[in-house]
Parts: sequence; C-alpha cells; structure tokens
Amino acid sequence: MLAGVKVIPFKSKNQAVNTIISEQGDVLEGVAVAVNPEKVIKALEDQPTMRIINSSTIQYADGIGVVKALERKTSQKLARVAGCELWLDVLNRSIQFNLPVVLIGAQQHVVEACANILKEQGVNIVAFQNGFFEGVEDVLPLIEKVQPKIVIVAQGSPRQEKLIDKIRDSYSSAFFMGVGGSFDVLAGEVPRAPKSWQKLNLEWLYRLAKEPKRIFRQKGLVKFVWLAVRGKL
Repeated sequence: MLAGVKVIPFKSKNQAVNTIISEQGDVLEGVAVAVNPEKVIKALEDQPTMRIINSSTIQYADGIGVVKALERKTSQKLARVAGCELWLDVLNRSIQFNLPVVLIGAQQHVVEACANILKEQGVNIVAFQNGFFEGVEDVLPLIEKVQPKIVIVAQGSPRQEKLIDKIRDSYSSAFFMGVGGSFDVLAGEVPRAPKSWQKLNLEWLYRLAKEPKRIFRQKGLVKFVWLAVRGKL
C-alpha cells in the first residue's frame, strides 16, 4: 500500500497479463485500475476514488513515481506497467481464445477505428460504443446483449472507473479496464512519447510539453513527491 492505496507490486508486465488471462484462457472477472502519483493523491482527497481503487481486483503501478515508492517499501525490483500497453497485450492474449470484447469511449470515428484495427489483428470485437452518452443505462443493454468477457473503457479518470463500478452492479462476468486516452493513441489521433522518452520514464514530461495546460494536474505529483520524501507513503 501507498498511503492507504492498494498497489500490486508486479515484477513484469507479462505477470500482470497472466493474472488477467490464464494460459488456459480463464478470464479474471474483476477490474484493473492504473495507479499513478496523481491518482494516489486524488484517493487521499476523495473517499469514493479511494474506495473504487481499493475495491478493484488489480491495482497496477502506471507511474514511475509509484514504482519507485513501492521498490523503496518492498526492497524489490519492480516494473512499471503502462496501461497504454497492458490493454493491448491483454487483447493480444484474448485472440488465442476468441474472447468477446467490447470497447467503450472516445469519439465515434476513434472508437470505430480502434475496433477495425483490433479486428484486423484477430481480436473478437463484438460491439463498441462512443463515449458520448448520459449514463450507465445507455450502455448496459448493449453489454448484457453481447455478453463480453473483456470490457475496455476509455473515458479518463475517475469517470471511467465510476462507470465501470456502475456497470458491474448489473454485469460482473467480465474483466474491466479503464485506459484513459489510449483509444486516441491507437487510432493515431494522439502520438505517444518516442521510445527514448519511454525508456527514461519521461512520458509524463513529453505529454506536458505537448499539452502545457496539464501543468495544473501536476500539483498532485508535487504532493506525492513531498509525501515520499517525508516517508509518509
């Protein structure tokens, strides 16, 4: 745990994938949620966010700050599990077992492009829905109709986590994962940081350089570092 927030100390991304879909094709019925420094601080300030994270099935470290804090607490070498990679690796594993998948989120042309790209790769996309709807009642009938084993939601945090929470009240027989803006990246609408930046764990800085307005979201990172320095995590 970091300041009361659960995080699983995965040693590799493949370990996370194997936890979600076994080698026999069994799918973990639950929720995976990314944990980064900003989300840790959000959880400390917002009890519903803390509840959603801690009640999830898999909390993975998608932020180098979280990884370093966990390594300090566990004295183990751990891996950052990038959500923008994990969901694609999970879907790649799903091909072997022809698992039905639903995509939810982003603009219509974006989610449609993602569906087409994934279908070409062999992923069994049984339905998709753009992110412009009022509430869970607008997507639940679709999910109940197609009975997916994997549901990927791209609506940004914490909106996507709250939607998943509501869906699972009626339909829990699937693995759910929120992926933020990953549909835009897959569809080619938004570029991901170059490999050199990724290797240096500086994707956050690349995004900040591309979108300076994100600076207002970095206050959580500053607070996280301050808590880490003081040993409060």
